Amino acid sequence: MNPEIISSRDNAWVKKLRALAQDGAAYRKLGQVWLEGDHLCRALLARGLQPQAVVLAQSAQAQVAQWELDPSVRRVVLADGLMAQISSLESPAAMGFVYALPAATPLEPGLPSVVLDRLQDPGNVGSILRSAAAMGFRQVLALKGTAALWSPKVLRAGMGAHFALQLREGLSELDLEALQVPLLATSPHRGEFLHRAELPWPCAWLLGHEGQGVSDALLARAAMTLRIVQPGGEESLNAAAAAAVCLHASAARIA
Repeated sequence: MNPEIISSRDNAWVKKLRALAQDGAAYRKLGQVWLEGDHLCRALLARGLQPQAVVLAQSAQAQVAQWELDPSVRRVVLADGLMAQISSLESPAAMGFVYALPAATPLEPGLPSVVLDRLQDPGNVGSILRSAAAMGFRQVLALKGTAALWSPKVLRAGMGAHFALQLREGLSELDLEALQVPLLATSPHRGEFLHRAELPWPCAWLLGHEGQGVSDALLARAAMTLRIVQPGGEESLNAAAAAAVCLHASAARIA
């Protein structure tokens, strides 16, 4: 398939790409996600998934030969300057994919899960998605107030973990009643120490707001509240680091 060559910044396709790359919530309206850079593109293909379109800077056209793309995938070549205008990165990539936003699937009651309660930092959210995928948690449920899961910043921090997980966002606390696995939460001041606890599997970890932690209402639903031992000082772990410790503790029980 011959590529489409676009050189105008006023082209409707270019405007859409710019919105997807720079507006963290644009994917919700447009139903598409912008994957910028070789790593995210390869991570998508490695999961057996295909983009709707591949977008390349004119100077990088030859790179399309590296990927096993379905013939139906749209090929778009942009003038090098346009790629730089689309990107929100200090060092823009020379390629990207447009990927159809996956349809929301029903919450699966028995899956090992991670519940995000109003986490604000995209870097933390993306890092937690990476830990969840690595430690065998297959479902991530984001409550209202959590950073947009498919925003460009979360995608970059997730490093491809999105494509290994079932993601649901915009949920309420009541939606969690459908879960049929024990809810676990951390607290800096109460509960058994994590490294000594007999953790259930499967389970769902409740991970809370960077400053406020898990809400009191959610804590009341938890079957277990646990503390992470920190000999060097209390509350010194950020949300992503604490999440990695907790999810690894669960994974270690089933390894």
